[in-house]
Amino acid sequence: MRLVIARCRVDYVGRLTSHLPMARRLLLIKADGSVSIHADDRAYKPLNWMSPPCWLSETTDGESSDGAEQQLWIVTNKGGEELRITIEEIEHDSSHELGIDPGLVKDGVEAHLQELLAEHVGTLGDGYSLIRREYMTAIGPVDLLCRDADGATVAVEIKRRGEIDGVEQLTRYLELLNRDPLLAPVSGVFAAQQIKPQAKTLATDRGIRCLVLDYEALRGTESTEFRLF
Repeated sequence: MRLVIARCRVDYVGRLTSHLPMARRLLLIKADGSVSIHADDRAYKPLNWMSPPCWLSETTDGESSDGAEQQLWIVTNKGGEELRITIEEIEHDSSHELGIDPGLVKDGVEAHLQELLAEHVGTLGDGYSLIRREYMTAIGPVDLLCRDADGATVAVEIKRRGEIDGVEQLTRYLELLNRDPLLAPVSGVFAAQQIKPQAKTLATDRGIRCLVLDYEALRGTESTEFRLF
């Protein structure tokens, strides 16, 4: 990756045209060939860019106001569109080898929530015990199959965001499970980090209990939100 901080102006010539007047900016040239121009705001979004496949050529373009030779970078894509970067002064120019990135690992995905809730099944209620994770039915696996304090079977569907589709899914599981005389009667718990009001209303109407999961508590990390100490 090449990082360049420079005073430059930028013109995009193609199906649409755009112009950035002369100013100090960050030019980012990645190994995949992409080029993007950034200001010191707008978070991650560039002011302008050219996505790969594209090609960068560097030439000169007259003189700047102080008589120094200006550089002209022309970035061309396969459609013939051009990102023309006129550089008056370069303040920083460095290249860095970042290597292969392992990618984003999301925390709190449904599989992790299922694992945590299975380990802390008492979160569902006093006296709860786990029968099995991923209990298979003819239409797919129930996330958790448990027993409550009275020994009754409870099917638990776990989502990060609880929506109507999740309630419908659990309803179908309950219909199948309640046909099994060894399990019936089976009640349901719809567990999620967030549950939409419409989903909660539907679940309540169908006799399904809703449970909002505190991911930090399940993970054993105490939240410090809204605390002074």
